[in-house]
Amino acid sequence: MRSHSRPSTSAGTHAPTRKATRGALAAVGIAAMLGLAACGSPAGGTDGEADAAAASLDAVHLIAPADPGGGWDQTARALAQVLTDEGLVGSAPVENVGGAGGTVGLAALANEKDPATLMVTGLVMVGAVETNASAVRIEDMTPIARLTEEALVLVVPASSPYESTEDLVDAIVEQGAAISVTGGSAGGADHILAGMLLTEAGVDPADIPSTLNYIPNSGGGEAVTMLLGNTVQAGISGVGEFVEQIEAGELRALAVSSPEPVELLPDVPTLIDEGYDVELTNWRGLLAPGGISDADVEALTALVTDLHGTAAWADTLEEKGWADAFLTGDEFRTFLDADIVAVMETLQSIGLVEP
Repeated sequence: MRSHSRPSTSAGTHAPTRKATRGALAAVGIAAMLGLAACGSPAGGTDGEADAAAASLDAVHLIAPADPGGGWDQTARALAQVLTDEGLVGSAPVENVGGAGGTVGLAALANEKDPATLMVTGLVMVGAVETNASAVRIEDMTPIARLTEEALVLVVPASSPYESTEDLVDAIVEQGAAISVTGGSAGGADHILAGMLLTEAGVDPADIPSTLNYIPNSGGGEAVTMLLGNTVQAGISGVGEFVEQIEAGELRALAVSSPEPVELLPDVPTLIDEGYDVELTNWRGLLAPGGISDADVEALTALVTDLHGTAAWADTLEEKGWADAFLTGDEFRTFLDADIVAVMETLQSIGLVEP
């Protein structure tokens, strides 16, 4: 059973604990300081220069660093549709390069010769770089924009005996590896949330790797298959990846990880409502290859800024249940640097990587 005697420690910019902040483990103070609005013009050039550079982009290559069906894939394909439907580019093909929490895709981006390439990234990849000891790091790439934030949802199959978050967490604490939980890649947001729940329930961080039977997958479709086939007892993923099965009654949503209920699942309680002092949102954004020219950075930033300003993108956010978290230029780089530090500290605090 979880203990309520331990004081809750709020997460600071560089000291996240069991309570993750909204903004995917970055402090609320950072989010407030940076803001969620777009920069007036891309860093490194005037509006006119950026517009001229953007006009030279006839096509953009999009990389989803995961198999089809998950949040990265959904984001890449939503971007491609809006970019082409709105006439911002002539073509925007999507390539899936899955594996190792996005770090296989990250390596592919590092070798990409076409500067007009954008790869979807996010909190999952930040954690996977650490847990996979990736030789290629996010810092080696060119940050273009942060796009969205999304709550995670904890689910079980409709036939599951677990009716609440407490039922499930207590079962994991008592039965250990007999209870399997699936989610995205090892060290990603889903894995982090599972570890935070066990820490909040009183499990020693050093014991989490042996207590938590976490089964990673490289796409949301794989997690749904395992859950519907009752080969795992629970799952964690972005709301958008499970909402269809939840609405169909095939999966039961126990709680969402946001500070407030989400619009797509208004009747599902938060983890805080369930008695767990835990909140975590997963951000997603875009990286370009490292070492590209300032003009290429301006062109890509202007293109994504133009996309963000369309009604079609606003409709996509509403449809998917994604929160608008747009940042570009130095503001996004500052956020990303802080998030990398915060995620590393959190992974250490819940026993998923060695200090």
